[in-house]
Amino acid sequence: MADMTNITIRMDVELKKQAEQLFSELGMNMTTAFNIFLRQAVRQQRIPFDVALDTPNAETLEALAEVQRMKRNRALGKTYTDVDVMMMELLS
Repeated sequence: MADMTNITIRMDVELKKQAEQLFSELGMNMTTAFNIFLRQAVRQQRIPFDVALDTPNAETLEALAEVQRMKRNRALGKTYTDVDVMMMELLS
């Protein structure tokens, strides 16, 4: 068996509970999950998932701007208070 070491990690209590629940449902514990993460990081020579700011892409930013324009100028779009009416109009 390889030499072992301990690592201490600080994290939010609720995040830890949620992670433990997820890993338990996946049939592993926190140690196994961290080891999987580290093995993948070493194997891929990078963090094994994208790390990015929660910034909307250009298409989403344009959609948000369009909604703002429509709110300012109701003639640019139609609003509905009834989903069934909206769907009937969209599908007709």
